[in-house]
Amino acid sequence: MSLEVKNLSKSFDGKKVLNNISFKIENGQTLGIIGFSGSGKSTLLKIISGILEKDSGEIIYPKDSEIAMSFQYSALFDFLDVYDNIAFPLVERKEFRLKYTKDEISKIVSEKLKMVGLEGIEDLYPSELSGGMQKRVGFARAIVTNPRIILYDEPTAGLDPVTSTMIEDYIVQLKKELNASCVVVTHQLSTIKRAVDYVIMLYQGNIVFKGTVFELLQGQNDYARQFVSASINGPMNIATR
Repeated sequence: MSLEVKNLSKSFDGKKVLNNISFKIENGQTLGIIGFSGSGKSTLLKIISGILEKDSGEIIYPKDSEIAMSFQYSALFDFLDVYDNIAFPLVERKEFRLKYTKDEISKIVSEKLKMVGLEGIEDLYPSELSGGMQKRVGFARAIVTNPRIILYDEPTAGLDPVTSTMIEDYIVQLKKELNASCVVVTHQLSTIKRAVDYVIMLYQGNIVFKGTVFELLQGQNDYARQFVSASINGPMNIATR
């Protein structure tokens, strides 16, 4: 099972954001998509998830594979408690609406909360949770349908280093428990080192590096070296004012 992106392009208002992008995600692999801000990372993820339409190209999805997405800022419904947030896909999506009884949904929600280390918080609301807890509730909602492909958009954005490490560990754990393939959009080296197997780097809508995490950190590629060293000097022109 693999997910393949072939010759994918996307423009906004005449500006090319993704330019003929191609790559493959193998079964059980975690792919990291990296690059400086505005490089097209989140746009690519949203096209894979179906949130955005591509202009051209092809995405070949594994047969009968559920795809789930965990959003950058959790995207929890403030007016729903944790239970209803997690149960939402099972209750509202037509393919799941009549599949489970209320008791079965309750059991599934409890199981998913346990998987992300948050047992017994079903009655709390998002405003009562820390940023890290909100991220994990977002993870629980993403995996409630037992997806085989999980997409993470900046999963550690806005979190302190210790909480980031915990989130990175859960990404690895959930991949193993669900036997899933994952795509992680990030700009944080800690996430790349702890949670990712293979990396593609985007710059101005093009793939400028493709390889393992080890190859990225070795810095043999000029773009990779500039990214890892966080240098202003290099092939990528970064606005400084």
